[in-house]
Amino acid sequence: MARHYTDIDPELMQIFRQGAVIPAHPLALDADRRFDRRRQRALTRYYVDAGVGGLAVGVHTTQFAIREKGYYETVLKAAIEDSRDWTDRPLFMVAGIAGQTEQALNEARKAVELGYHAGLVSLSALKDADTDTLIAHCEKVSAEIPIIGFYMQTAVGGIELDASFWERFGRIDNAIGIKAAPFNRYRTLDVMRGIVAAGAEDRITLYTGNDDHIVADLLTPFVVRRDGRSVTVRFRGGLLGHWSVWTRRAVQLLERIHAAVDGDGSLDTELLALDSRVTDCNAAFFDVANDFHGCIAGCHEVLRRQGLLDGIWCLDLAEGLGPGQSREISRVYAEHPDLSDDDFVRENLERWLS
Repeated sequence: MARHYTDIDPELMQIFRQGAVIPAHPLALDADRRFDRRRQRALTRYYVDAGVGGLAVGVHTTQFAIREKGYYETVLKAAIEDSRDWTDRPLFMVAGIAGQTEQALNEARKAVELGYHAGLVSLSALKDADTDTLIAHCEKVSAEIPIIGFYMQTAVGGIELDASFWERFGRIDNAIGIKAAPFNRYRTLDVMRGIVAAGAEDRITLYTGNDDHIVADLLTPFVVRRDGRSVTVRFRGGLLGHWSVWTRRAVQLLERIHAAVDGDGSLDTELLALDSRVTDCNAAFFDVANDFHGCIAGCHEVLRRQGLLDGIWCLDLAEGLGPGQSREISRVYAEHPDLSDDDFVRENLERWLS
């Protein structure tokens, strides 16, 4: 059981370090809003066959309400069992860790018991806490499981975390990564500044969660000054709700970006132009027009159209598509057909649902 990152198989750590597509795994429910095991299994198989490097389960896209409904262990167990039954290929498994410290520690222990490699630590439950308290919380969780910091956007429950917080986070020995998802360029730079100030740029692997700037994040060299010298850091992969849909295309996109960044560094204009096109799709999927009201249901709708989900039901009865969101999803489908992986899903759906 990996309780420190040095316990993790080096091959798995290499997958995480080099950067991977890690989709935030949605929750499949039936019409009675009960856990749909068959559809959940199909989703996991889809992600595995799409070529992802790992899965993030029990996170925002999985719906935080799985905890109060008693589904947390059920969902985490399903994903790791189904992925192992479907492939021998190593996958880096990330468990969402949420709640006050006692709850977070219990979730971290359960994740380790189930075989997860790292915990993505949400701080939303500690909204009124000061930095000392937030860091103490992260340190306690890191004693149970390698941790990934999570800068969640405030529109869906996150809290502002300045550069000094990220500097202190970067000094936590068992911190291995950060998902930066503030949907804000200034706050994203705070993450970079903090990690460089901590001298942690070689240990902390950065994953974009900024679904509104996926391609730009992955292509941009972020330059930060330390002790009179320039330090360059980069996002290496994505841990994204957006990548829970059209996932095969996401894997191909990241491969193309890595080839450009790790090769001669030349970037063609077509690759650069994908940033605005992917962001246009995300605006529809995440219901930006309605302040992200349908950000989970929108991903469900894409998966429903493909046949992977039977409906868009969420645990929270108030969660659903926002006004005009279905029309927007249809628009981006029509305007960006090459970003869809419908053909891939169509060819494999029966097998995944078997």
